[in-house]
Amino acid sequence: MRQIIIARKDLNMSPGKLAAQVSHASMAFISHKIRKHTNLIDCSVELNESDLKYMASFPIDPQEWHEWWNGVFTKTVCEAKNFNQLMKAKTIAEELGLREGIDFFLIWDACLTELTPEIVDENGVGRTLTCIGFRPLEDETAWKISKKFQLYK
Repeated sequence: MRQIIIARKDLNMSPGKLAAQVSHASMAFISHKIRKHTNLIDCSVELNESDLKYMASFPIDPQEWHEWWNGVFTKTVCEAKNFNQLMKAKTIAEELGLREGIDFFLIWDACLTELTPEIVDENGVGRTLTCIGFRPLEDETAWKISKKFQLYK
């Protein structure tokens, strides 16, 4: 299994910005699971209030656990030339039966630092699409998506 992350090259993000966006894309699938399965257990009962801790439980597919979580966390970071090419990855994923918000996540930057908003919503909040991140996928499925993209350089 491997996780694919595809980042836009045309945005000319600084190395730090690119690292942050790729990190968001990598973490999106697990943070979604944590938020979705909110049976948080307050573990602070025996701790001081300043040591407040929670424990969360959520399902993980056994294959994902054995081949990715308990493996080497293989990731492939590819580049998309522009917005349209990044959206091509979304289309390919959907054609393979993958679902946005479960199997893959579009990463929209809040444009608070170096990027200029591509879209502005009705509340005046601007965003720019930077990446798409996938949950860990079987190599065959991952290859069907990533073969259209070169490794990020």
